Amino acid sequence: MKKTKSKNMKKKAIITFMNTLSRERETFIPLHKNEVRIYTCGPTVYAPAHIGNMRAYIFADLLRRILEYGGYKVKQVMNITDVGHLTSDADEGEDKLQKSAKEQKTTAWIISQKYTKQFLEDASKLNIQSAHILCKATEHIQEQINLIKELEKKMVTYRTLDGIYYDTSKFPEYGRLAKVDIKGLKAGKRIDMGEKRNKTDFAVWKFSKPTEKRDMEWESPWGKGFPGWHIECSAMSMKYLGNTFDIHTGGIDHIPIHHTNEIAQSEMATGKKFVNYWLHSEFLVLSSREKMSKSLGNIVTVNTLEEKGFDPLAYRYLCLAAHYRKRLLFGEKILEHASNAFIRLKNKMKELNTENTQSGKSNILRKNKYRKKFQSDIFDDLNTPRAVATMWELIKDNTLSDVDKYTLLLEFDKVFGLGLKDIKKKERKTIPQELAMLVKKREEYRHSKKWKDADKIREELEKMGYLLQDTKLGPHLTKKEGI
Repeated sequence: MKKTKSKNMKKKAIITFMNTLSRERETFIPLHKNEVRIYTCGPTVYAPAHIGNMRAYIFADLLRRILEYGGYKVKQVMNITDVGHLTSDADEGEDKLQKSAKEQKTTAWIISQKYTKQFLEDASKLNIQSAHILCKATEHIQEQINLIKELEKKMVTYRTLDGIYYDTSKFPEYGRLAKVDIKGLKAGKRIDMGEKRNKTDFAVWKFSKPTEKRDMEWESPWGKGFPGWHIECSAMSMKYLGNTFDIHTGGIDHIPIHHTNEIAQSEMATGKKFVNYWLHSEFLVLSSREKMSKSLGNIVTVNTLEEKGFDPLAYRYLCLAAHYRKRLLFGEKILEHASNAFIRLKNKMKELNTENTQSGKSNILRKNKYRKKFQSDIFDDLNTPRAVATMWELIKDNTLSDVDKYTLLLEFDKVFGLGLKDIKKKERKTIPQELAMLVKKREEYRHSKKWKDADKIREELEKMGYLLQDTKLGPHLTKKEGI
């Protein structure tokens, strides 16, 4: 299946991506001349999202910002998985939301509302733009049933005691995204065969167990039950973006099963290529080299960062400093270094004299040099580490006026999303003398090693609505959101 190229396309930025599907760097060519259609695999809302999860959404946000900066109009759709994601990718175990509801002695509906709200709040704190369309699986049950009917017509589904399954042997290209060795895949390693015909077959509809009380279940042509996790994303993405769209994003953990299954069922149903470009972000790993996951109980959330006195945007800065296809090493010391760099950046923004336009002549050639270098960085497979280095090179360049630097930094931040445009506004709001005296007193206690007295002042400041962070550059006081 060939990519459909846009005709009469206006000149836009030339952007290259590493396409997971081809394992090659490719020049981006949109399906439609002015619009890029993106589907982002969203959260399963059964627990708080940890910062490893949030890295994937920061990456998707950067991708969107870079495309918009490059002159494209973007339509981004993101799902909320609020049913059907089982505790095992092998279509076994409990529904994650139903399990969480039992543990918290409530309903799956309340769990969904609670963690969807928390996810959106965390995303806002990280300056992640809202998707143009946020779609919940539970609000698109009919679309999923209709898609299963299409697969049934193509005779690629079969019935077992626990559900309707997709027969992957009927799709010759199954596994091409993940380069899965189907013949070498051992039953039991990825999947318990049960009644399945093939090791890689997966459920598109699961039956409610007679002995099980479910909060979320629906009538269907095959019996009462609920959709499989994979069918949800195919049905919703194609509803809002068409049978073929430009870009699909997610974490690398989605490649071998979830995204592989999306391709199989979508292309079998429509006879068309599902997605042209697949982009995946790498894992965040702890400094102990352990993957962060809810099952291991070692998660760090956005709330955790705030409790430790870090601005969530310091974490966004840390993500910018690592390429999205590289593992991101995380630890408190690592975040502290990133936080200090972010504070230094904000201080540099404050120091720039933008009131006096005569403070230095504009160096147009030099200014354009930095703009082109920045564009070269970000349009080269989202090379944000290089773009961050370009930004610091710009800040240190004494041949540029403060006004030029400020203008360029604001332009760069359209991609970085660090909220630099608000720095000058916040600077005008001076810290009350009472708070400044408290900070000074606390520093005296710390130098005298009176840790308990120092901690009391920190607590007092928090009650007053301020977070105090100790950095190598000295104490940094920030107002809590909404204060």
